[in-house]
Amino acid sequence: MTEPPTRHPPPPIDATRFSTARLPAREQALAWRERVGHVIDMPPSNALLENGFAGRIDRYSVDGLTFTDAQTDAHVLERSVARVSTDARRDFAFHLYLEGTLGAVTGMQRKRSEADATERGIIAIDLGQPFRIERTMCRVLTIFVPRAIVDHAIPDGGESIHGRILPHRTAHTALIFDHIAAIAREIPTLDAHRGADMLVVAQQLLIDAFRAESRLRGKGRAAVQAAVMGRVRRYIDANLHQANLTPASVVDALQLKRATIYRWFEHEGGLGAYIRHRRLREAADELVRFPHLQVTEIAYGLGFSSASDFTRAFRRAFDMSPLDLRIRALALQNGQQNSLA
Repeated sequence: MTEPPTRHPPPPIDATRFSTARLPAREQALAWRERVGHVIDMPPSNALLENGFAGRIDRYSVDGLTFTDAQTDAHVLERSVARVSTDARRDFAFHLYLEGTLGAVTGMQRKRSEADATERGIIAIDLGQPFRIERTMCRVLTIFVPRAIVDHAIPDGGESIHGRILPHRTAHTALIFDHIAAIAREIPTLDAHRGADMLVVAQQLLIDAFRAESRLRGKGRAAVQAAVMGRVRRYIDANLHQANLTPASVVDALQLKRATIYRWFEHEGGLGAYIRHRRLREAADELVRFPHLQVTEIAYGLGFSSASDFTRAFRRAFDMSPLDLRIRALALQNGQQNSLA
């Protein structure tokens, strides 16, 4: 008689916890900065350094999904263009404000959903793009989702939901709040199978909600719009170094209806703004990848008429000059090398 196979208990969820509570006040902000620094920077103010910073974060990882539960004092978080051009983090972070309010989010190149910064809500952040968040005292639940999953689910590409906000006003958003709040309560005692199931459901709820908010739900016309916009984006990326790349040239080359395409890119700030932003992002990457090239070479190569015009546009977009970017990127690269030494 054969013995039945041994049944092993499900593996536990990988969990880590961190708090500044036991640290001296003058060390708290810097310790928090170091804790979150692998993803995002927290420039500590003099007030935080002198008065202390209360923060705690619980991090759970299972089946390629990561969930964090963080409660903090007011502070600033930023992912600069230097960081984006230097590291390889390209997943999405969906921030749900369980306590506190959205605060000010800047650095977006497109129009975001209309939502009051003083209310609760959910914001989608593309870690492949720069941004800055001025957080109030809050408790934020975050689900990190691999980029491939978001890009596959959003017909227009995941980057289109960067900075979009779902205010806590609808039944759909309330359902998401309820489910993710339940994860925060239960995940410390869940096994990996149950934890993964709950996170996958949360992931699908979030993606469906942001797809609907972006007006990309359904078939037919929405699918056609997504396909055409994808074609426009690919054409622009392939021709960033062409000096004559303009909204009119894109429409003419692809034989599209001008009014329709311009309307579809309104949430990007307009087709012209989208082209300019893509050129500036490419310039940021080239400044890091090719440190031997002069700034003027990169500027002219991407269709800017002068170095001064390029520098002004770059500073407006990223709040730093091209040379500042190179200095910060070099510091980040040296820091990464030192951490591996």
